[in-house]
Amino acid sequence: MRKSRIAAIDIGSNSIRCIIAEVSGDGKFKIMDDEKATVRLGEKLSITGAISADASNRAIEAIRRFRKLVTGLNVEAVEAVATSAVRTATNGRELVAKLSEELGHEIKVISGEEEAELTAASALSNFDMYGKRYAMVDIGGGSVEIVTAYGNHVEEFYSLDLGAVVLTDRFLPSDPIAENELRKLQRHIREGLKRTFAGKRVSVDSLIGSGGTLTALGCMAMQMRKDNYVSIHGYEVLHSEVVHLLAMLIHKDLKGRRTVPGLNQDRADIIVAGLVVIDELMSFFDANRVLVNERGIREGLLIKAIKRLGFAAGSDNPHTWKDAVKEFARSCHIDEPHATQVARLALSVFDALELPFGLKKPERKLLEASAILHDCGYFISYGSHHKHSYHLIRHAELFGFTPRERELIAQIARYHRKSLPKRKHEAYLTLKEKDQETVARLGGILRLADGLDRRRSGLIKDVSCQFGGKTITIRLTASEDISVEIFGANAKKDLFEKAFGSTVAFATS
Repeated sequence: MRKSRIAAIDIGSNSIRCIIAEVSGDGKFKIMDDEKATVRLGEKLSITGAISADASNRAIEAIRRFRKLVTGLNVEAVEAVATSAVRTATNGRELVAKLSEELGHEIKVISGEEEAELTAASALSNFDMYGKRYAMVDIGGGSVEIVTAYGNHVEEFYSLDLGAVVLTDRFLPSDPIAENELRKLQRHIREGLKRTFAGKRVSVDSLIGSGGTLTALGCMAMQMRKDNYVSIHGYEVLHSEVVHLLAMLIHKDLKGRRTVPGLNQDRADIIVAGLVVIDELMSFFDANRVLVNERGIREGLLIKAIKRLGFAAGSDNPHTWKDAVKEFARSCHIDEPHATQVARLALSVFDALELPFGLKKPERKLLEASAILHDCGYFISYGSHHKHSYHLIRHAELFGFTPRERELIAQIARYHRKSLPKRKHEAYLTLKEKDQETVARLGGILRLADGLDRRRSGLIKDVSCQFGGKTITIRLTASEDISVEIFGANAKKDLFEKAFGSTVAFATS
């Protein structure tokens, strides 16, 4: 299958991003490089109306570097856009002409609505929001793009001049920030939202947020919670946490903000304005959580370029989390009939235990995913394949799962064989107590279900559970002898019995 390399360049008010991807004929792409330069084109723009000479020179230097990167990686197509700062500056068009010349490719100045469309393209390709009303938000240095949607159906696009750089310059000149400055900023944002939405009350389930402010928020929240996940893509932050972080940052001067765990020093001067925007947006939309989209506009540009070049664009038909799990499993060449049988048996046991043991509906999704993927470590080697499964799943980009959920799926799969969770297992110990219990319980079910398909022949047709005192009797229905499967399950029921505090017995019918 022929592969092409595409570069997407986003020239924003705070930074310029260049992402390079390799695209296959079916429209799927793999990121090869992701470069960022903080150039601050929007610096003092709200005051002077023009992009400064220093900012222009920083942008030219960055674009020259990106051109060398694009040439060196044999990129065939470049999709480059400039957004808010260039759009509003009196000398914006002049700068774009110079940058286009330096890049060797045309740079298009796009409207706020076009920015919002790119934001939506990225979010829809990364998040499973079926049946939910939500808003997609991209907070840049000069503007904020908002897209309201229900499921995969986009409703409205909005663009407001509420970027973090512009608001900082206009409202927050003091260090530390004065209370009256903060109140004026909050009032300005609220009035802007009321005008834009013409007094309509819009409530959503959650926000999906992209841009540097959102990634900074995710990193700070992860540090605050002491979570240890591979990435912040899909990370969930509650409104109460936004309020807490904002209150903490407001009372620090710039030097103090630069020491906050998880906050990039380059963003310390504009982070307060950005978080105030998030806080006000969450209040306005009655949203209690925001999901971090680490990709945003530049991924939207890639999707646009893929369409323009005639590749199949996966973003037009967003897949489900089950599709994503099966796709990843197949890429690891798993034994699909065995994985399907283990998932079916595991879910049957889960459904029987759900009410008696207070299992939660969202846990069913984690169990199904881990059951399908539990043997993906064979892709590396049979020896210690449960550990290989853990690392492969943990680093996989699984659509529809948060970083926490990916970590839990990886750990559930890790314990489908060999040792039980121990004190020396560092990854397990970093989990919160409730998540440790989830891993133990679901890992116990998966471990037992794997034993019940010992010969990988799918012999067991039905599973039911009976409860008597401290004993759970698992009744198995099969059309032929399954003594090997019962032996396999007895050998692997240890984690189940420990996690549920019950003895397991097997019966046939």
